[in-house]
Amino acid sequence: MDHLYCLRCNRELEAGQKSVAVFLFAQTVGVKPRQKSPAQRICFCPQCSVSLAMGPAPEGALNLAAWQMIRDIVGADPALTEAAWESLHGIEETLLPATGTTGALPRPGLYFEF
Repeated sequence: MDHLYCLRCNRELEAGQKSVAVFLFAQTVGVKPRQKSPAQRICFCPQCSVSLAMGPAPEGALNLAAWQMIRDIVGADPALTEAAWESLHGIEETLLPATGTTGALPRPGLYFEF
């Protein structure tokens, strides 16, 4: 099985992990014989999926079509958004200890970018 990575942040996605996959292929229409390209699987982790869906529309017709599909999927079921929040909650706890507790200080230069 191939290792999958988020197209946007390059985070590795393990088998069975929540994510959004966009399958992309091309084929001719009205031309004989019909030609088809192999399908490509493009994956987005939960955090990037939610971030993309909530962000502004991208430029370009193909980008806009994929963005609309991602928005529809993210908006259809809260499971992906919940997975994104769970992941962010785990990161927050490792970086910022709760007030009044002892914990490791954030490492310099470490930041979170979407």
